[in-house]
Amino acid sequence: MSKNRSTLTPRQLALRCAEYADNKKAENILILDVRGLTSFTQYFVIASGTSEPHLRAISDEITERLNHEFGIKPIGVDGTINSAWVVLDYDEVVVHLMRPDVRERYDLEGLWGDAKRVKPRRQTRSKSNTKQN
Repeated sequence: MSKNRSTLTPRQLALRCAEYADNKKAENILILDVRGLTSFTQYFVIASGTSEPHLRAISDEITERLNHEFGIKPIGVDGTINSAWVVLDYDEVVVHLMRPDVRERYDLEGLWGDAKRVKPRRQTRSKSNTKQN
């Protein structure tokens, strides 16, 4: 029997989002614990995708897996099919999926620099360790 929303803590939800993003080869996955820094959410999951289709694949993986496995649907989604920045709002967890140039421009990591970083379950790929020689 799968867990339902009430048995998945916000931290577990953030870890799942990071795991599902990693399944689709998202890059530079970061989880920020923003509890105490903001009142609208508890965790940010930030990840990069190489193109709009890649961002869409990551977004689809997260939304479909959370819905199928836990019956959890986002309360809001922002960003279009061809967007360079997609936001999935799960209330306690907000997922930001961006192309690297957009991520660098808006620098959410810097903006939320006081947030604690949560280590994802698996080693996530960065741009430097995904290139093959």
